[in-house]
Amino acid sequence: MVIIGITGGVGAGKSQILSYIESHYNCRIIRADEAAHMLQEPGQSCYERLVELLGREVLNGDGTIDKKKMAAIIFSDKAILIKVNQIIHPGVKTYIREQIAFEQERGEVDYFFIEAALLIEERYDEIVDELWYVHADVEVRSRRLRESRSYSDRKIADIMKEQLGEAQFREKCQVVITNNGDLEETYSQINKVMGETK
Repeated sequence: MVIIGITGGVGAGKSQILSYIESHYNCRIIRADEAAHMLQEPGQSCYERLVELLGREVLNGDGTIDKKKMAAIIFSDKAILIKVNQIIHPGVKTYIREQIAFEQERGEVDYFFIEAALLIEERYDEIVDELWYVHADVEVRSRRLRESRSYSDRKIADIMKEQLGEAQFREKCQVVITNNGDLEETYSQINKVMGETK
């Protein structure tokens, strides 16, 4: 089983690429964002520590964490945001390691993909066999974010400023997939790389 990490800046089209891979290859895909949300549910590994940190007022009536209340707390206090990340990021990494071990034992998939914006920062190179960088030009990414998420130019600029730059992605990743809008061209790149990935 080949373990592949997929990363790239916001608006690069990682989800689109993963949808194609999911429907054309025998693989398991974990999206770090989805794993993080799941681990915040009652009974999951991050839940109790988050409630202890943020206080019970962050809970809904059914005991689940109210995402809007949580966001309001962490974005008004950088120190709390750091503490939340120190709970969630290691939790997600542990969960992913467990799922890799599970799939290796099961022996039914050829590829295991992990998608996350922070693969490089969170040292996923220690887990994966190779890192893929999904590249799209800044203008293309900005247009996608305006159209799909109605983000303002200011918000887009702020998000991009917080992410790694082009040179850092290219330095750390073994494979670059260019995704500027011609999907057939993008899929052709994926097929070529997958043909080389044994």
